[in-house]
Amino acid sequence: METPDLASLIARCRAGDELAWEAFVHQFQGRIYGLACTYASDRDEAADLAQEIFVRLFETRTRWAPAAEFVPWMFKVARNRAIDDLRRRKVRWPAMAVPADEVPELADPGAGPEARAIDRSRLERLRAAMRRLSDLSREVLLLRDVQGLSVAEVAGVLGVPVGTVKSRASRARAELAEQVLADRGRRES
Repeated sequence: METPDLASLIARCRAGDELAWEAFVHQFQGRIYGLACTYASDRDEAADLAQEIFVRLFETRTRWAPAAEFVPWMFKVARNRAIDDLRRRKVRWPAMAVPADEVPELADPGAGPEARAIDRSRLERLRAAMRRLSDLSREVLLLRDVQGLSVAEVAGVLGVPVGTVKSRASRARAELAEQVLADRGRRES
């Protein structure tokens, strides 16, 4: 998870280097916004939440985790801030996906309009299936499979045993596959 210059970037941010902070935000803004989208009810709310997460990170920069542990620690801070926001608003978790216009194109930039439309359609079906997973299953898949954290790192972020992450990830992948296939079957019927 660690980039070769992450330790240097962290040290410079801790020292108050404004250019380092700008580089830090640039490096992690997509990942933080993506996490915020899983907790927010719309893209504006997700952008506000992401900004609040970065403010929190900035305020605590002198106490950041070392580079080797930084990314999981950062996600834990971000998740906690998002949950605090939900508690403050006293709302349930939304069943919302990131809007298609907010997601980077997954298709080959050289692909034609038909291929891009098919890819967008597949992506929306995947998002719809993700929305139907339990909160824990969705978080495990997002942190493990999307953000690429290790099983131990996901366990630390979520505060659950490693075994729970392993079993939940396996079960969630199976549930997700079943839902996608069921959606596909309904569409083709």
